[in-house]
Amino acid sequence: MSRIRRQKQQAANPTSTITEPKPTTAGFGLRGVGLIALGAIAFAGAYAVTAYEQKTESKQQPAARKAAALKGSSENVAASVEAPITEAPTSAPEGMVWIPPGEFTMGTSGPSALPNERPAHQVHLNGYWIDAHEVTNAEFQKFVDATGYVTTAEVKPDWEELKKTVPPGTPKPPDDVLVPGSLVFTAPPTPVPTNDVSKWWTWIPGACWKHPEGPKSSIDNRSEHPVVHISWDDANAYAKWAGKRLPTEAEWECASRGGLVGKRFTWGDEPPKESSKLSNIWQGVFPNQNDQLDGWERTAPVKSYPPNGYGLYDMSGNVWEWCSDWYRADAYAQRMAEKVVENPPGPADSWDPGEPDAAKRVIRGGSFLCHITYCESYRTAARRGTTPDTGMSHLGFRCVVPDKKPQ
Repeated sequence: MSRIRRQKQQAANPTSTITEPKPTTAGFGLRGVGLIALGAIAFAGAYAVTAYEQKTESKQQPAARKAAALKGSSENVAASVEAPITEAPTSAPEGMVWIPPGEFTMGTSGPSALPNERPAHQVHLNGYWIDAHEVTNAEFQKFVDATGYVTTAEVKPDWEELKKTVPPGTPKPPDDVLVPGSLVFTAPPTPVPTNDVSKWWTWIPGACWKHPEGPKSSIDNRSEHPVVHISWDDANAYAKWAGKRLPTEAEWECASRGGLVGKRFTWGDEPPKESSKLSNIWQGVFPNQNDQLDGWERTAPVKSYPPNGYGLYDMSGNVWEWCSDWYRADAYAQRMAEKVVENPPGPADSWDPGEPDAAKRVIRGGSFLCHITYCESYRTAARRGTTPDTGMSHLGFRCVVPDKKPQ
């Protein structure tokens, strides 16, 4: 199980090689954003993916992007049709929802689609159970109490492993920098350019799932909030202990759509307003002004917002969620020869043109940091990749249990 700290050296010009889909705040794999200020290894990947976000989306000014969204663009070709519901084959596992077997349209070919979301294609899935909400602090605490598990963020980075993932010749950072910790969102006091994520991401020694904002913070009174600072390895360890697994990307997207076809969001096509309470996303001016119109500065307790058509909570916003698949920016393009893709397990390997040497896993759903002027990744088709050893203050997960019966 990899526990590499993906703290990469900041590239001199991180936007120069970004020519494909926009992995945004989620792809900040590299748990060393704060190490820039410390003169050690920075997270080029985090910087690069956000730079791509800017390169892709800044071609439209915020008002233009908003107008495009408001134009009623259903990002897809199909009309809205309820998916057929078939009876669940067994009694429901506690806290899980049945997703019936069937076919759905994955991805989008809409006018505002990003390259990594194209083309829309048909996927058939067997039925499966999925957690009704993200794994909470209370649930993760039970796992740790039962197993003694130590998360990636709580382990000191191993330089011998780390240097395999950074450019040749990268100097070893000081020992007092290579300490357990994680990336924490820290709102700047004034407006800042959104092409430099180091203005709002801080490497905090001691930050982990038990201390989401650093050693002086705790999860007291946050037992029902989604657990964060979870790496892909951590999520897998929990899933195995619980007798579950991470969802494939196809399973995750099918579930997020809630039986709707071709809709931009989990609730339909209408973009959320600042006053909407449809999902936990940024309200105000990103990244310095969070108006907290929904009452939450960061994560919100699960089930704080309306469920989708399947009865699932937080499939849009709150925290990003890990999937089992390797991330490839061209994964959907590779499926074009198949009329209907059957139960896709995901690509055999990873490829992100912004970071071609970084192996990444898929994350979906967006987070409380997403806003239309910067990151609209709470859309159902939005997809990103990040390195498996990465944990951040807006990254969590949920699990699935496949149906054992033939479909």
